[in-house]
Amino acid sequence: MFPTAALTALAVAAIARAQQVGTQTPEVHPTLSWETCSAGGSCTSNSGSVVLDANWRWLHTTDGYTNCYTGNTWDTSLCPDATTCATNCALDGADYEGTYGVTSSGNSLKLNFVTNGANTNVGSRVYLMASNTEYEMFKLLNQEFTFDVDVSNLGCGLNGALYFSEMSADGGLSEYPTNKAGAQYGTGYCDSQCPRDLKFINGLANIGNWTGDSNSANSGTGEFGSCCSEMDVWEANSFSAAFTPHPCSVTGQTECSGDQCGATSRYSGVCDPDGCDFNSFRMGDTSFYGDGLTVDTSKPFTVVTQFLTSDNTTTGTLSEIRRIYVQDGVVIQNSNSNIAGVDTANSITEDFCTQQKTAFGDTNDFENHGGLPTIGESFGRGVVLVLSVWDDYAANMLWLDSDYPTDVPATNPGVARGTCATTSGVPADVESTEAIDARSRGQHSKRRRLYQCHWRSWRWRPGPSLHCDRP
Repeated sequence: MFPTAALTALAVAAIARAQQVGTQTPEVHPTLSWETCSAGGSCTSNSGSVVLDANWRWLHTTDGYTNCYTGNTWDTSLCPDATTCATNCALDGADYEGTYGVTSSGNSLKLNFVTNGANTNVGSRVYLMASNTEYEMFKLLNQEFTFDVDVSNLGCGLNGALYFSEMSADGGLSEYPTNKAGAQYGTGYCDSQCPRDLKFINGLANIGNWTGDSNSANSGTGEFGSCCSEMDVWEANSFSAAFTPHPCSVTGQTECSGDQCGATSRYSGVCDPDGCDFNSFRMGDTSFYGDGLTVDTSKPFTVVTQFLTSDNTTTGTLSEIRRIYVQDGVVIQNSNSNIAGVDTANSITEDFCTQQKTAFGDTNDFENHGGLPTIGESFGRGVVLVLSVWDDYAANMLWLDSDYPTDVPATNPGVARGTCATTSGVPADVESTEAIDARSRGQHSKRRRLYQCHWRSWRWRPGPSLHCDRP
């Protein structure tokens, strides 16, 4: 994920976060099946489910309904300090469809962007579960991950993201005694931005130096962040797409503070916030991805990502990340780079990343944190599948689909990333014009467009052979 302060929950004041377990709403995980396949093509179905991240949930007193967090402010009588807050406040179950617009059917998952029910919810983040209490752990070395996606209703400023983060399988339940909720309630999130907007980290409230976000009525940042290596398999809307590994110099989910989080300098932290991205538009092919283009985003398609190792084993060093698409039965190889100073390539390798950083004049924090080998080590330990749809209060998603940064000429190498205007993606505009009423879900309004991301047909198989039929 490129900007800091990303993935911020924007629900109404009653929606907040905690570590104890409430009893007001039963927690029932939406089911989601997926497949494990052999290199020869035979597949076995797995019965899984998804869980909503703790950051989107209602936080209230353990013995009642009083909010522990309202707007972007903590109730200091209930939360005078981090430990007392964890004792007094409970994280409740979720109404997945009615409140959050999260629905599943078989091997299909749909996330609505804005849902207007009794309260207004914006965006969501969910994790794939192996059981009712543990996340599914993927070990991706020398493996291929495949899914179908429909981004036709995701416009400028929106991001339908699928990625892997090195979270703990139980969400920190066993390691932190004050965490009574665990993975069953979506705790333990981390990523390469070391997000400080999390209300609870390692079982304690993140209330120290909490500052409300001036751009959001419901979000803020605390003293601590939560860091881990991250592999962005898919960050996309209907205009642009990118896949990006982000290595970190820490093992697993790690709490940070100050410069460890990159608080005062973007590159002072323990993680690489930029990563090494492959965005076809940014890499010089402006006719590859979009409505009516080679990968036609007006209709569904299959995304294939292969994680190759140096010795073609599941214990080798990660050496290359390949991308392939399948649409209407046609296998589409990823676009080739067309940037001066970068060799022609359609995958992510160490050489590609070094050349790209030099050509674009970017800080090579990717190499500083160990590059692909570090990401591979994370894959070897196991990572959690994350899916979200979100807008960007830090940079309006311009880093994905427009010209960014905006204070340099768009003709400079690496600045142009998509066709969206630099005035697009303002969260207040996107959220107000793209809302969907829960009572008319699935129907397009004359005044409001339905923004949603739809994934289906998950497959995970030994790589790097591509199974070319449609999932």
